[in-house]
Amino acid sequence: MTIQAGDRLPEIPLQRIREGVETIDTRTLFDGKKVVLFAVPGAFTPTCSERHLPSFVEHFDEFREKGIDVACMSVNDPFVMQAWGKSQDVPDGLMMLADGNGDFTRALGLEMDASAYGMGTRSRRFALYAEDGVVKQLHVEAPGEYRVSSAEYVLSQLA
Repeated sequence: MTIQAGDRLPEIPLQRIREGVETIDTRTLFDGKKVVLFAVPGAFTPTCSERHLPSFVEHFDEFREKGIDVACMSVNDPFVMQAWGKSQDVPDGLMMLADGNGDFTRALGLEMDASAYGMGTRSRRFALYAEDGVVKQLHVEAPGEYRVSSAEYVLSQLA
């Protein structure tokens, strides 16, 4: 079942790189905070690299002005997410999170089978806004689409 507005985010560890690989639980990421989490099917893939992540890089300061943290997640390993963030000039503070085994993605009910493309199980393209670990808005793209998970769209829904 897909997570819905009003649901608490599941407690599943994710990874990121700071001084080294850091495992961080979702309570630490979300509790007591306002967070936009957007997910992409894969780092370094065309739409993700040309449009999705760049939209959040471009509008990062607008989210921060609203007191909202921003996190990018993919079913990739933390080294790939770190390299992708560097290649995209991701600002400090925009979290690049790895859901390497897809556990968090599955718990959200937002996985997709990309085996036909040699990518295995991945995350659907989505963006969610959570306050204190509770989903307030969820924007899930239809297959092949990129509209409702863009930074511009999410900002328009927060207005």
